[in-house]
Amino acid sequence: QVKLVESGGGLVQPGGSLRLSCVASGVTLRYYTITWFRQAPGKEREGVACTSSTDAITYYADSVKDRFTISRDAAKNTIYLQMNSLKPEDTATYYCATDLYLIPPPDRGNWHLPESYDLWGQGTQVTVSS
Repeated sequence: QVKLVESGGGLVQPGGSLRLSCVASGVTLRYYTITWFRQAPGKEREGVACTSSTDAITYYADSVKDRFTISRDAAKNTIYLQMNSLKPEDTATYYCATDLYLIPPPDRGNWHLPESYDLWGQGTQVTVSS
């Protein structure tokens, strides 16, 4: 069964850090573009960070640039999202996603759009609050 499973969410104080993990089964992630999304209650799902299949290209939302870092451990078939200097507005459910069957893969123009991906994890909750 092909699936993505996120973990690492939790409650953290403003200014704190968390590292989210996205582990894949049934698919080798190093061949695909991977993106982290988040969705807060009452808001649309938004792209946060993206890494291309070669990891040569990364994209970040302006709201998280210089605070979040996406990385890949090919040996563990895992994608990470290191989140530093967290703010209350980062509170959301975080999802990882990839495009198994969509051609061409996401690029600079559409990496942040949910419709560019066809495989999603179940999400992990991140709450930033004092």
